[in-house]
Amino acid sequence: MSTSLFAPHPEAEAAVRPQQTLLVVDDDFEIRSLLAEQLEAAGYAVIHAANGAEMFAALASGPVDLIILDLNLPGEDGLTLCRESRTRRNIPIIMLTARGEAIDRVIGLEVGADDYVTKPFEPRELLARVRSVMRRAYPSPVLVEPATAKKALFRGWTLDFQQRRLSDEKGRVVMLSGAEFSLLKFFVEHPNEVLSRDQLLTVGSHAAVIDSSGQRADLQISRLRDKLGDDARNADLIMTVRGQGYVLAAAVTFE
Repeated sequence: MSTSLFAPHPEAEAAVRPQQTLLVVDDDFEIRSLLAEQLEAAGYAVIHAANGAEMFAALASGPVDLIILDLNLPGEDGLTLCRESRTRRNIPIIMLTARGEAIDRVIGLEVGADDYVTKPFEPRELLARVRSVMRRAYPSPVLVEPATAKKALFRGWTLDFQQRRLSDEKGRVVMLSGAEFSLLKFFVEHPNEVLSRDQLLTVGSHAAVIDSSGQRADLQISRLRDKLGDDARNADLIMTVRGQGYVLAAAVTFE
């Protein structure tokens, strides 16, 4: 993992609300320290614990907005701690584990986890998951609802819903196909939320946006990245979340 992968874009960092605190629970000190360093670089306050006792002591000492909880802990394991935490408080939980079996993911979600990340993972993937869970748990108020807005502004770009066009911060228009416009509009209406290929099936004409294999969506997203100047090899605007889909990692305002 590289800390540079978690370096936030200024606007993305502004999307993190003040005082949001993450609790990392893992018995490996190096993993706890690395995650704390990377998540702090993304704008979060981070505390950590090595076991269940330290976890509940941390929860009792101050507010926590989200828990990143390792499944394989000494003593009480992550599933037990997740279940117990749910009986005490309603804090979002992301399970973190080296296991990859589907049954582990199902059990984790059944006992109350909000998401599940398997080691090893890309730092950007975990950050995208954190932002997605936080967005669902703590929705930010907006002055204009996306459904009634005329424009969406993000990272210096303006997407005009009425004129169906994209322009950069200097007002230069970037031409979009109908499918590309529909796809980008869907992304800006769901910022910092991981969107699966199944969800993308709802965008515009199914035949125009995605086929049953998902390759059409990948192609459209590749074209969008190119027009947005988002390097596909290290995309930090429309990011790939391995095995899940894509996320628009940006703060979006509506007019």
